Amino acid sequence: MNNAIDEVKEKLPEEELIIDVSDLFKVLGDPTRVKILTTLEIKELCVNEICECLDMTKSAVSHQLRVLRQSKLVKYRKVGKEVYYSLDDDHVVQIFDCALSHIRE
Repeated sequence: MNNAIDEVKEKLPEEELIIDVSDLFKVLGDPTRVKILTTLEIKELCVNEICECLDMTKSAVSHQLRVLRQSKLVKYRKVGKEVYYSLDDDHVVQIFDCALSHIRE
């Protein structure tokens, strides 16, 4: 058999990992979610603040935040009755920085 083919097949990620990466890009493929993530990259905000920044309804923002939480792209913390959202970790910032750099080239 071809050594190059063997090498590639050996290094390919497992199918489940490929599906997870594909799902991540599906989540990032929505402009509204990208706007929310970009906003949260600048500053931790509550839902009402995100709504004002993006001129969106509370239900629309809440729905998108739920999707982003499930994908582990954002996290939240409660302060009394208020819930503040931020990016889950530095990997999210790195993904965006890489994408922006690529698009700007």
